[in-house]
Amino acid sequence: MTAGKEVRDEAYARLHAWGPEFGDEGGENGLSNHGPMAVEVLTRRGLGDRVETWLDRYVDRLEPMPDEADRITEDTWADAMGHRDRVGDWVALFRRAVREQPWQDVLTQWWPRLLPAIASASTHGLIRTGHAVKSVLDGDDSEAAVDEVAHALGYWAARAIFVPGLVAPSGDLAPDQALARMPRLPDQSGVVRSRLARLADMPGWSPALASVRAPDYADAVPEELARLVEVGVRRYATHGLASPVLLVHVATAPNAMRKVLPALPQNLWQPSYGATWAACAALTAAYAPVSGSPAPDPARDIDTDIDGQDLMDRAAEHGDEHVIKFTDTALDAYARTPDPALLSAALTCSSIISPP
Repeated sequence: MTAGKEVRDEAYARLHAWGPEFGDEGGENGLSNHGPMAVEVLTRRGLGDRVETWLDRYVDRLEPMPDEADRITEDTWADAMGHRDRVGDWVALFRRAVREQPWQDVLTQWWPRLLPAIASASTHGLIRTGHAVKSVLDGDDSEAAVDEVAHALGYWAARAIFVPGLVAPSGDLAPDQALARMPRLPDQSGVVRSRLARLADMPGWSPALASVRAPDYADAVPEELARLVEVGVRRYATHGLASPVLLVHVATAPNAMRKVLPALPQNLWQPSYGATWAACAALTAAYAPVSGSPAPDPARDIDTDIDGQDLMDRAAEHGDEHVIKFTDTALDAYARTPDPALLSAALTCSSIISPP
């Protein structure tokens, strides 16, 4: 096992004592525990030496993982979805499952059940799953790494919310064109759950959702997801100021789906793209600037000499978990399309999100 894996596994074991959310005393405005996601990025990017110090600061805010109180079964799982107070039951269910059968079989079995709830916890169920799956697919099949898959899926199920008015992509617009035309909630107030619930009453929501072009076949999905990631990174530079934290996920959610995709059978790839697009569209409609709002100049502050490793070092030094995740995503986009504007978007993120 490499040093990076050892650091990551020790961090996972440490983090699994803590729940997937904290704050708000059980209400609807709890914050996601980003510890496992940030740890995966830092160790994969060669910054494992930063993990212990980062965690020492971060875990002070976390809340203990609840014990299992009421066992979830095949007969009761549907009624248990979306109950935050049952996260201990959900994590226990998935931890048993990944010990009784291969973790990829568990993922495949539950994927059609979880996918309609892709917006759960502002897409953090998907994002945490993506980072967990990436660790295992990269060769870390330790108990701690597989347990992290279980914790991620349990969080997703416990926080399940469903975006209303969903329709499958059937249009001819590219993702950047479709997001540019996405209507906005006239009242951008309230927590994520309440905002997404109001989309059903927003004129033009379902037609706008349908307007994007769908991948013609499963093999096209990875490229279309990569395109969606790039669009999310670029749009953050011009729209992120409206909601610096929430709009990060228009890029990081599709990037997480890219990490999960190789673990799924191909018959699930096209539905996965449609759900990911819907999540990005919903966050855009709920948090991006309304028409006429000011936006930063997309061409400003582009450093054509910026180095990717230096950028990741800066993100780790900054310390905010969203900056770390977004910088990782911007680097992935840059690896596909070497445009300095993508790296500059990461600098925008670190400048408009305050260090912890």
